[in-house]
Amino acid sequence: MWAPLDLSVVGSSLFISVSLTFAAVIFFFTFYSFSEEKEEQPARRMSHTMVKHEHADTMGIGKAIAVLTSGGDAQGMNAAVRAVVRVGIYTGAKVYFVHEGYQGLVDGGDNIKEATWESVSMMLQLGGTVIGSARCMDFRAREGRLKAARNLVKRGITNLCVIGGDGSLTGADTFRAEWTSLLQELVKTGGITAEEASKSSYLNIVGMVGSIDNDFCGTDMTIGTDSALHRIMEIVDAITTTAQSHQRTFVLEVMGRHCGYLALVTALASGADWVFIPESPPEDDWEDHLCRRLTETRTRGSRLNIIIVAEGAIDKHGKPITSEDIKSLVVKRLGYDTRVTILGHVQRGGTPSAFDRILGSRMGVEAVMALLEGTPDTPACVVSLSGNQAVRLPLMECVQVTKDVTTAMNEGRFDEALKLRGRSFQNNWNVYKILAHVRPPSAKSGYNLAVMNVGAPAAGMNAAVRSTVRIGLIHGHRMLAVHDGFEGLAEGKIEEIGWGGVGGWTGRGGSSLGTKRTLPKKYFEQISNNIASFNIHGLIIIGGFEAFTGSLELIEGRAKFEELCIPLCVIPATVSNNVPGSDFSIGADTALNTITSTCDRIKQSAAGTKRRVFIIETMGGYCGYLATMAGLAAGADAAYIYEDPFTIHDLEMNVEHLTEKMKTTVKRGLILRNEKCNEHYNTEFIYNLYSEEGKGVFDTRKNVLGHMQQGGSPTPFDRNFGTKMGAKAVAWMSGKIKECSRHGRIFANSPDSACLLGMRRRALVFQPLSELKEQTDFEHRIPRTQWWLKLRPILKILAKYKIELDTSETAQIEHITRKRVSGEGAL
Repeated sequence: MWAPLDLSVVGSSLFISVSLTFAAVIFFFTFYSFSEEKEEQPARRMSHTMVKHEHADTMGIGKAIAVLTSGGDAQGMNAAVRAVVRVGIYTGAKVYFVHEGYQGLVDGGDNIKEATWESVSMMLQLGGTVIGSARCMDFRAREGRLKAARNLVKRGITNLCVIGGDGSLTGADTFRAEWTSLLQELVKTGGITAEEASKSSYLNIVGMVGSIDNDFCGTDMTIGTDSALHRIMEIVDAITTTAQSHQRTFVLEVMGRHCGYLALVTALASGADWVFIPESPPEDDWEDHLCRRLTETRTRGSRLNIIIVAEGAIDKHGKPITSEDIKSLVVKRLGYDTRVTILGHVQRGGTPSAFDRILGSRMGVEAVMALLEGTPDTPACVVSLSGNQAVRLPLMECVQVTKDVTTAMNEGRFDEALKLRGRSFQNNWNVYKILAHVRPPSAKSGYNLAVMNVGAPAAGMNAAVRSTVRIGLIHGHRMLAVHDGFEGLAEGKIEEIGWGGVGGWTGRGGSSLGTKRTLPKKYFEQISNNIASFNIHGLIIIGGFEAFTGSLELIEGRAKFEELCIPLCVIPATVSNNVPGSDFSIGADTALNTITSTCDRIKQSAAGTKRRVFIIETMGGYCGYLATMAGLAAGADAAYIYEDPFTIHDLEMNVEHLTEKMKTTVKRGLILRNEKCNEHYNTEFIYNLYSEEGKGVFDTRKNVLGHMQQGGSPTPFDRNFGTKMGAKAVAWMSGKIKECSRHGRIFANSPDSACLLGMRRRALVFQPLSELKEQTDFEHRIPRTQWWLKLRPILKILAKYKIELDTSETAQIEHITRKRVSGEGAL
């Protein structure tokens, strides 16, 4: 996810030191994946191989790479193009733009131009594709491919990077398969010389999937999907306010062709009443069920209804279900004031999200490495995101599985279509069905679950609380809301909360329950008394580092207070992303997007004034996650963090680097600084240093972003992530309470009765809090190891620093199969 991150599939690990760990997100992330658990996309995974690149900065010498974008545009394509150009130049290769997609490849001339470092400056924040895209009929004919081959050979280009959808990538594979015969024909007709043909004897092809639909099998998230979700959620949030004012029903149609991913994640992230997707058509009596659902929602006190429709929605007989059909049904049966909004191409537009910028950058780096390591025997591959890893998959295997999904739907094999979409898609669908279609049972479980927020507020906390409460009610539990964290638990600020009590919480920022940083140790007696008086059988704590340390204190208190011997589950939620045991925390994606959008505005102002460097301070405590990832997403020249120590000599080198940069056409600089990266080299010191050393060359400004990073509406990644985490936590808690129940009493005292639910590599896992103590630097409130640190070389290379990739890790080709994947799903 939602990863980055599709949220149902996020993890961590890398393939090259400058490559890919992740969202969504992110996904996140991210995801969204930005992602929650890698669904093995029905796949047979092969091993990975470590490959040393001590001389990566020379591996491209004598080679040429061309990059093109084809098919429908998608936000984040420019980030991928930028990465291909800059990393290609870094390796010593020549890099060429191919303007207007395959049409430019066929037409040649000025459509194929050599790229420079400066030519991709200021591309990151632009939507669409700067080098243009076009549907090309000429390339489908052999005559067109002959012209394209000649244009490449004449420029010595034997490496082609294609960014597009399945159709574009299929065309690239056909081009590669015919390459030898095309060159033979060109030599025969005098189009090229035998010597030119000999120098260009084989063509390497690497694809990156750019599509807002997320319909390509083999990757968790395609470039552009997260940004499209951002556009959709902005509109849904706006429509919600007007719908509430007039008690209206809104039917929103989203894009996706034959894939329901956008519609499904939108429904989860907005708390929609109903969603129609092509992979799982409704039952034949869906009209009655829909009207009953809408009526129940209004009966509970809601003033609006939201229905999401994928543009390819059908019934079980293959008949299209349109937005107008649904509107007519609601008006005729229920008499509700109903409006239709078709979002259309607005979903393709706008600024790319932080997740898509980082995803595009990471994939671009991996694509260059795959091209330069390619041999005549290497099959055309597509660079994909698998959990938090970059993988290389045989291009045509992915295309075939993608086509198999459509075939299954056309033949009415919808269960198989869902399976082919992958486990994460199925998990999204299952969670949606539980929240939207399952009613709380009349028979109760007899257990009381309490939910609370601890620590600083983070966007997405409310989505996690909403999911926790509603899934808990569906499990038959009595749900209790604890206000103001551990302090509220001690003071008895506890009340029962029902289904309607969390209505509309998905899109709210902050913490509606109230949250404080207070730790519980000094309140043990009061907390124990309230656990007993309110008969609390399990506690779900949603928060940051204080939630983690506070829960450890509760475990210690079990020895003296028996009432504390109840199951505990911590869900990480903090903008700092510094909770041990999880690669991502709820709220980090929203903060990252806030920082990125602010940096965009600052860079724009610098572009107008020229010769200006901005020093930006980010939050995060001692954790440099936000500074590093925002540096990647915003195109920073440097990011100073505690985990990567720096000296005055490093600062001096950075100033010299910016001085040289000002001699080019790019006359601006962006420096990010984590708030606690160094006790002595604070923001004021760095500002003064840059101001003094840059005198006469550039002037310097500083900006401390502050608490704006904790505010705002949660991103789609954080909404979906929070929803999934809440659902997973309740399922675990229900089982753990039963396991610890003896003769009507709950006694939980084993290490696995107090766990943190975290995202690790490709899975959501429950880890005993006691085990995580050894993985924690308590003095600095950070985990001892952090996956994202391996992404920092990307930041430095893309900022034109000459560094060695002496520990890079590269992926082997992996193979997709159609076999059903066994194992537990993400939710």
